[in-house]
Amino acid sequence: MADLAPLPDAVNAAALFDLPRAPETCRIVVAMSGGVDSSVVAALAAQTGAEVIGITLQLYDYGAATGRKGACCAGDDIRDARAVADRLGIAHYVFDHESAFREDVVETFADEYLAGRTPIPCIRCNMGPKFTDLLRMARELGADCLATGHYVRRTRGADGPELHRAQDASRDQSYFLYATTAPQLDFLRFPLGGLPKTEVRRLAEEFGLKVAAKPDSQDICFVPDGDYAKIVKAMRPEGARGGAIVHAASGERLGDHAGIVHFTVGQRRGLEIGGQPEPLYVVALDAGSAEVRVGPKRMLAVGAAHLVETNRIGPLPEGVPLTAKVRSLARPVPVTLHGSPGDGAPATIRFAAPEYGVAPGQAAVIYAGERVVGGGWIDRTEPA
Repeated sequence: MADLAPLPDAVNAAALFDLPRAPETCRIVVAMSGGVDSSVVAALAAQTGAEVIGITLQLYDYGAATGRKGACCAGDDIRDARAVADRLGIAHYVFDHESAFREDVVETFADEYLAGRTPIPCIRCNMGPKFTDLLRMARELGADCLATGHYVRRTRGADGPELHRAQDASRDQSYFLYATTAPQLDFLRFPLGGLPKTEVRRLAEEFGLKVAAKPDSQDICFVPDGDYAKIVKAMRPEGARGGAIVHAASGERLGDHAGIVHFTVGQRRGLEIGGQPEPLYVVALDAGSAEVRVGPKRMLAVGAAHLVETNRIGPLPEGVPLTAKVRSLARPVPVTLHGSPGDGAPATIRFAAPEYGVAPGQAAVIYAGERVVGGGWIDRTEPA
């Protein structure tokens, strides 16, 4: 291992990984994307004295499609991950997962948009390539744990490991990890969950990592320019099928559109409809008729969301108020839960107050305080 600066007294590297034995007898596999977060995790792992192996999954290299040569898990980021591993003196392996990622994540993303839904590929990626394939690889390498750079906390509860929101609420990524299973959580480690991002960047500088000032990824990795429709139409040309923009209440045709892939529930911009007495929003998408249905904001009010493909992490709490997030950037809101999520069983959440912009295809994640109880995909909603 390369000589690294000593950690501040407030940071105990070994404690961050909750290792089952003395660190020098353990092996830690780190998922390395080439960004600052996973690079710092690798450096912290090296500080424990355990044997550390970095793994990077090459998920795609769509340079021509996205307009840039490198992106998350491809191109320049793989080179950055390798450079960090060299700096730390740890082994580093790259595995080609492009075909699996395309089939499990990218094609599902395109199909969901064609069906008039709003997909979240980052959750699909965590459910597949990251927390299934990477865990399998780590176990095959004889690892004691797999560590990632996600901002969530793993704590030990009375019934086993629990998943909690990150200490830094502005960085919390628990919404994207609700589908983590109990066996996966038992093997996973999230060393950054109790640290603010500023501290992570400072650690990267102290460790002498070239990625210390590297910008965070802001978009879906395979859509770095934010143009989702372009990717969908490239994969599914039928996504360019035009149709009518219709008022959801009166049925009046208000205009035309160039494909429902350009719209999502709750959207206001891009409708290009003038002369209306009040602002209009997308309230529903009908893939069969290629209709975009619009209406005033009050028509977006949702009273309940029906969930499918649910997962639960640990037992349901008794007598504890529940909250739910229905978008990654939304605040958790009070809900009541009907049914028992887990193992894919359907369940329903009812909102204490009308919730707006709840889109089928997104995820609803349920919390008991800071703990992630579970969640599922939103299949359909009920008006408030």
